[in-house]
Amino acid sequence: MTRILGIDPGSRRTGYGVIDLQGFEGVYVDSGVIRVGEGDLPGRLLGIHEGITEIIATHQPEVVAVEGVFMRNNAGSALKLGQARGAALCAAAAAGLPVSEYAPTAIKQAVVGRGQAEKGQIQHMVRALLGLSRAPAEDAADALAAALCHARSGPTRDRLRAAAEANR
Repeated sequence: MTRILGIDPGSRRTGYGVIDLQGFEGVYVDSGVIRVGEGDLPGRLLGIHEGITEIIATHQPEVVAVEGVFMRNNAGSALKLGQARGAALCAAAAAGLPVSEYAPTAIKQAVVGRGQAEKGQIQHMVRALLGLSRAPAEDAADALAAALCHARSGPTRDRLRAAAEANR
């Protein structure tokens, strides 16, 4: 069993989702949203770091999967998103956890089957894949989708690595 923490970073709301990978199936553990409000950016970044640190301490994941930055229409928003990712990545690094980063389109492709999926589609598929009674909040669903993406790409990546080492 491998425990995966998925993170959907945001400068005001950062989603998180924890799953256990049992065989090839993802099993829901926990999810939610770290809300850091409207204060100054340094304070919000600290809140993200502290929130992720607390989640890591509580759930003891073995690996972290983070959604990568995508360029929005507003460069300032993209920079703030990158800084939020940095706060989350620092929390994972401080805990000594390996981090895998996935493009938003790769996460959508892995979970929905279409790289341009809408938020509602992601929520629906996360609910179905994890057998949840209701759809998680958007940010939590995106974080769970990142964890599921890692769960689905991990075995393939491991097989390719083993094959490459065998050919050396």
